[in-house]
Amino acid sequence: MSLKNFLFTSESVSEGHPDKISDRISDAVVDAFLGADPVSRVAVETLCTTNRVVLAGEVRGPDTITPEVLEDITRSAIKDIGYAQDGFHWENVKVVVHVHSQSADIAQGVDAAGNKDEGAGDQGLMFGYACRETDVLMPAAIHYSHAILRSLAEDRHSGKAAGIGPDSKSQVTLQYEDGQPVRAASVVVSTQHTEDLDQDAVREIVRPHVTGVLPDGWMCDEVEFYVNPTGRFVVGGPDGDCGLTGRKIIVDTYGGAAPHGGGAFSGKDPTKVDRSAAYAARYVAKNVVAAGLADRCTIQVSYAIGVSKPLSVYIDTHGTGQVDEERLSATVQDMVDLSPRGIREHLKLSRPIYARTAAYGHFGRAPEEDGGFSWEKTDLVDDLKSAFGAR
Repeated sequence: MSLKNFLFTSESVSEGHPDKISDRISDAVVDAFLGADPVSRVAVETLCTTNRVVLAGEVRGPDTITPEVLEDITRSAIKDIGYAQDGFHWENVKVVVHVHSQSADIAQGVDAAGNKDEGAGDQGLMFGYACRETDVLMPAAIHYSHAILRSLAEDRHSGKAAGIGPDSKSQVTLQYEDGQPVRAASVVVSTQHTEDLDQDAVREIVRPHVTGVLPDGWMCDEVEFYVNPTGRFVVGGPDGDCGLTGRKIIVDTYGGAAPHGGGAFSGKDPTKVDRSAAYAARYVAKNVVAAGLADRCTIQVSYAIGVSKPLSVYIDTHGTGQVDEERLSATVQDMVDLSPRGIREHLKLSRPIYARTAAYGHFGRAPEEDGGFSWEKTDLVDDLKSAFGAR
């Protein structure tokens, strides 16, 4: 029997967190290749530390994207995030590029040839999830954790949050009663700041970003509101801690409220099912919940490298489903081709839309006119309702 009264916690990190800088740079590289050639293949990792960035990985795409271009992309991303500090400065950072051509062994498994359709770029399992806790059908704790940092970043970029640096983290613990979130039990925000700001000053800069995001009456007690609990956070970003692509996969997805298959998203083109199939699973789960067929929905899909069809498709509505899960699984597979090519074409993923996903979550975002966050559309709702006679 599942718990009905409990506390649940999720965290987020800002665009200036070292791992998120790495994700941003890797995804900017993906965008550069896809913008030049939509069938490019990219798998690029980024490491960042004190005034040094290292890019490594394999690509297949236009020769016009040279190491010098990749260096310019890196500096531009760092500048856009807002790093011009002594220990990490967009202009002074040393950029080392170790990017080479994609393995022919991997390419032959992925490429379509003869009667063989495009295969998965790797083996693995991917999950999608949706629930009714928020209007974007995301778990509440991760949704509010992201929103706090996004709000703080907007004021930092505009100059309203003077003295606040790019590196920050949030953590929201929610109290659930009868299975539903009712208030924040505690909130933690740690943010980089200038020498002249003390802990109390930072606390008051942060406070409106928390109260402005949480629903009315949800703010935690003052003793459970923690801002920079160590008392000082001046040295931050890669100067304070090394960053790597793909180390924040739970921040990227559902904040621990749903399973994660293990594969990271950033730095990978959409033939990599770690990314594209996770997007497709979220897309299907969100449409199932939006159609009123369940209040919660978890979907798992799995693949083998070089094989086009998914090996398994699993749906769990956690006892909230209004329809038979086996029939639901068959129906959504009729509506959405879950092969790597089918996902890429259905969601139109071969476009330069990925740098924007690198911070504040890949899910729960608004679909954009140029195709960004296409997996957040609810354009299957009418068909799902019709298939099951729902109103």
